[in-house]
Amino acid sequence: MGLLSEMAASSAERVHAARRVADDAQLQALADAAPKPPALVLAPQGFDVIAELKLRSPSLGNLSAHTLDPVARLRAYAQGGAAACSILTEPARFDGDLAHLRVAAEALAPFGVPAMRKDFLVDPYQVLEARVHGASGVLLIVRMLERQRLVEMLDTAAGLGLFVLLEAFDAADLAVARAIAAERAGRDEQVLMGLNCRDLQTLQIDFGRFAELRDQLPPHWPGVAESGVANPEDAARVAALGYRLALVGTSLMQRTDPEQALRDLLRAGREAAR
Repeated sequence: MGLLSEMAASSAERVHAARRVADDAQLQALADAAPKPPALVLAPQGFDVIAELKLRSPSLGNLSAHTLDPVARLRAYAQGGAAACSILTEPARFDGDLAHLRVAAEALAPFGVPAMRKDFLVDPYQVLEARVHGASGVLLIVRMLERQRLVEMLDTAAGLGLFVLLEAFDAADLAVARAIAAERAGRDEQVLMGLNCRDLQTLQIDFGRFAELRDQLPPHWPGVAESGVANPEDAARVAALGYRLALVGTSLMQRTDPEQALRDLLRAGREAAR
């Protein structure tokens, strides 16, 4: 599993350290007392973008050259129409921090735009952390978690009112997701089904994976195209394939005009989704 194994081990160490500061019961109490964050609302036009604040990429290195003011970039995402903003909190490979999540949630709140914690989460404790720091949602990666633990984390998110972006990389991941989706049909929760077209070994993009695997996504969970959407033409392609959202990070981080870039992605995607 390479990168995911490394990230899982590092993530577990962070949980262990955090529990020495606040145990599960203490964190649950803080989560229960936290103000209710904005809800994820999908636009009626049929296509949305989750815009990502991503300071570093393992494949491309530093992405912060155009991000001297990350809060201003987040506000631009909100003004450009982002359905949510994804905030990296992994410190070792992505230069993230939980403090970034709190700052982002506070910056986005006046716009009613939710913040999502994107990290390599391995424990329900980290879902509680996300809620305490203002998140409206979390990313969970199918292949990083044993099925029982994944279900436990989905339950924790649902109990806190958080949406989940469940990330798959291949057909095997999607088979697990479909089985879980069938078991959870009718539950009061909001789950998005992400398909990441990045090869974890080479870190290269395989855009064809979106078409190849689109029919294997759970039918009742909105599909999210992750990685590979770099321009309006890409947004139109995934929208035409039936993906309800795209998660866009690197290409937006490289733009000096993120608000307009986001508007262009949305316009192209929504025209294709008609």
